[in-house]
Amino acid sequence: MKKYISILSDMENKIREGLYLPGQKLPSVRMAAEAYGCSISTVTRAYAELEKRHVIYSVPQSGFYVVVKPGDWRDNRDSGIINFATVLPDLDAFPYLDFQHCLNKAIDIYKYDLFTYGEPQGLESLRHTLVSHLANDQVFPKAERIIVTSGAQQALEILAKMPFPNGKSAVLVEQPSYDRYLRFLETENIPVYGIARTAAGMDLRELEQRFRSGEIKFFYTMSRYHNPLGTSYSMEERRAIARLAEKYDVYILEDDYMADLGAERQFDPIYAYDGGSHVIYLKSFSKIIFPGLRLGAIVLPERLLKTFHAYKIYPDTSLLSQAALEVYIKNGMYERHKHRISSLYASRMQALRESVERYNEPGLMEVPDISSGIYTHFKLKSTVNLERLLQRLAERNISAVPGKGFYLSNYLEREKFLRISISQTQPERIDEGVKAIVEEVRREIR
Repeated sequence: MKKYISILSDMENKIREGLYLPGQKLPSVRMAAEAYGCSISTVTRAYAELEKRHVIYSVPQSGFYVVVKPGDWRDNRDSGIINFATVLPDLDAFPYLDFQHCLNKAIDIYKYDLFTYGEPQGLESLRHTLVSHLANDQVFPKAERIIVTSGAQQALEILAKMPFPNGKSAVLVEQPSYDRYLRFLETENIPVYGIARTAAGMDLRELEQRFRSGEIKFFYTMSRYHNPLGTSYSMEERRAIARLAEKYDVYILEDDYMADLGAERQFDPIYAYDGGSHVIYLKSFSKIIFPGLRLGAIVLPERLLKTFHAYKIYPDTSLLSQAALEVYIKNGMYERHKHRISSLYASRMQALRESVERYNEPGLMEVPDISSGIYTHFKLKSTVNLERLLQRLAERNISAVPGKGFYLSNYLEREKFLRISISQTQPERIDEGVKAIVEEVRREIR
């Protein structure tokens, strides 16, 4: 990453977290250059970009100051609640100005194309841009195998309903797993089975038995930053899953929806160990830009393309959003925002880990050691009354999500836990919230 981008992200984080207050003067260019260990021209470039984004302003012969934004609508948020339940990105981290620029640029570039219906597989120029974008995650498809979808959910639903060339009909899902997808599978009466996944991983021997049964058309998995556990598979587990898929002709639906939020740059998805013959790779852009963007991309094995196209017959994804995303990626804005938001969440996850270490007691809660993403979970003893615990936390203005909803309705071997999300919680509130949870869990056990 270029040095000035790193400085830019650091300055934005400090302004957002209140280390530099509205109206406050920033360090001089020379002082900042010394602090960051770089040239004056590098700092000048970073400050110029901040000024362009209306984050700071310059006063001749004086220096740079943080812009004051009175009456910001975000000031009306309820600051009294410690919200460990929300999955929405931090409102202060949304790239409003960048994406507004990209929308305007997209209209200029594609002013005629934007008023047509488009193609069901997505904007062709975006799909070619995604070829190089996905290569950063060790996914190397041709543009013809990439389909742009209306969010990841659309792709998940199509794959559940469509027939597969292996002739099998059942879906295998991790337990726990993405709650909305589980409810969809149950509502649509799609044959579905669960397999246990814990903070320690998965029993690969059981997975092989499931694959060997001959019923499973695909296995839905989140290889990293699992929702709700927050954990990631080891390299050995990812490699083994790819091998078993090929051996038993079972497809893997790899939902890598948080690929851009992690600090682990050496993480290769399951797709990288398969080459694309049995792994379907799914990526969402909503978690890193805007939830309302509703854009996802799916990379399909050759044998699934024709059937998927038959089920996705309408060009139902906004052409303007697609064109803006293409500009956003090509201009390097996506890469810069990715670094900014992943650093933000990593710092909050670090704060949570420190708070857990500070307040948790042996035998009270089990909390995995997670450094990236937005989720973790607090595993509780089976004797804890979860409803009563949640009520007590609510009385202390703390919200969290119980683990029950992340299981299939007929899956009985459930762990008892709270899913914790740090996406909208500041470090000092994280500490306050963790302390309160520990106190209430201790109270419940006693």
